[in-house]
Amino acid sequence: MADSANLATSLYEAWNRRDFDTLASLAGPDTEIVLVGSGETLRGPEGARKYGTMWADAFPDGSITIDRVIPSGETVAVEFTGRGTHTGDLVTPMGVFPATGKSVTLQLCDVYEFRDGKVRSQHAYLDSGSLTAQLGLTGQAATTQLQAGEQ
Repeated sequence: MADSANLATSLYEAWNRRDFDTLASLAGPDTEIVLVGSGETLRGPEGARKYGTMWADAFPDGSITIDRVIPSGETVAVEFTGRGTHTGDLVTPMGVFPATGKSVTLQLCDVYEFRDGKVRSQHAYLDSGSLTAQLGLTGQAATTQLQAGEQ
């Protein structure tokens, strides 16, 4: 069985390759992906696939650089930087953010719990304020963009 730090690293490598089959295969049937802040929870292999494609659809040129991996047994924290250009719709629990054409750089953190070589849980931490500011969707602009996406 691969160690937890290597399993975590392989998830980001798979996303960079847009290998959503690998993301799904590393999720167990009881996997929970919690988007901290919104409270949205995605479950199982299809939840893992949906979470990966959500970001890839919105940022087709997106890439992830792992900044630090902090393992502690079956638990692993990963700090990483995501970069990309928002050329597709970003579908979130807050609504749809239509493409803005703007580039973003985000500092992110995920905390994983692994069991039997699979993701048991993932808590994804995202600074949504930084994301919306970089996309130019703060204040009134965000409200207008979200309402346009709802129509």
